Amino acid sequence: MAKVEVTWKDNMLFESNHDDGSFMIDNPIDGSESRGMSPKALMLSSLAGCGGLDIVSLLKKMRAEVEDFKIDVTADLTDEHPKIYKNVVVTYRFFGNDFKKDKIQKAVDLSIERYCGVMEMFRKFTDVTVNVEYTER
Repeated sequence: MAKVEVTWKDNMLFESNHDDGSFMIDNPIDGSESRGMSPKALMLSSLAGCGGLDIVSLLKKMRAEVEDFKIDVTADLTDEHPKIYKNVVVTYRFFGNDFKKDKIQKAVDLSIERYCGVMEMFRKFTDVTVNVEYTER
């Protein structure tokens, strides 16, 4: 069973604790500086992180490692409440030389089609587009 404990600190600041660690959640409404990520930004981070962990692990097993790897996630919010994400775009950006593109694409496909549970959850409420980019260094 998954469990987190979220504790209100002050104003709009909360601390989330899990056996794996803790982080701050914030959504300042008075113009003050944010001391954590908003809940919706955490969702996008979870989507990127889930795929990233899968892909790095798969690339290592396939002996197709890259120099650097970044993931960009963009999304629009609906206009009506409750505001939810729509038109989510995940871009996997690989950096290096002599890419093994067939293995990289296979790792991406396995993540988005089989392993990443966060991707599957997103697909329950919105369309997700996936892009793969390569940058030679």
